[in-house]
Amino acid sequence: MTERGAPLEGMRELYPFLYSGAADLESVMADVRRSTAEKAEEIVALRGRVLALDGPRLEVCAARMAEAFRAGGRLFTFGNGGSSTDAQDVAALFLNPGGDARPLPALALTTDVAVLTALSNDVGFDVVFARQLAAFGRAGDIALGLSTSGDSANLLRAFEEAMRRGMLTVGLSGHTGGRMAELDGLDHLFTVPSSSVHRVQEAQTTVYHALWELTQHAL
Repeated sequence: MTERGAPLEGMRELYPFLYSGAADLESVMADVRRSTAEKAEEIVALRGRVLALDGPRLEVCAARMAEAFRAGGRLFTFGNGGSSTDAQDVAALFLNPGGDARPLPALALTTDVAVLTALSNDVGFDVVFARQLAAFGRAGDIALGLSTSGDSANLLRAFEEAMRRGMLTVGLSGHTGGRMAELDGLDHLFTVPSSSVHRVQEAQTTVYHALWELTQHAL
């Protein structure tokens, strides 16, 4: 809030129809439909850009993930906030794909509240994923972290731990990649070129579904 009763920063830009002053319902609904169509067109275009930029690299990454699974490797996923939900979705997708797809060992490091709160309280939030990888990770496993900014300290610590252990590391970030793009030794980084958190998360969903499909194909 900028002051009492004032809208949150950026709300007017995201939802202009709420502040248009339109009195009749039809006018408001027309603005809603137009806003929805514009956002849909934006994400479709962004997904096209990501495919053009990263299509071949996604195939290479998926081939390495398939190789890791074939050798007995496991997938560990992690992220904060909305990205923690995406991390859980990634793990569920690989573990329980449905149909004739091959189930693969995957675990989201965001689900154990007791572990997360114990580490946060006793050590610090920066280590909530790194400590779990230190306990469970081994050479040949896969560490996949998601962030819209690429600046999350606990993701950076987790990737550093994963690299020390010889794990395959896969990062999904947004905008310019943030500090994640500066990590030495990160095996694969897919950056969604957008400054909108909403568009980044929507495009990242497409990226990890593509990774899953390509991994299944490679297996």
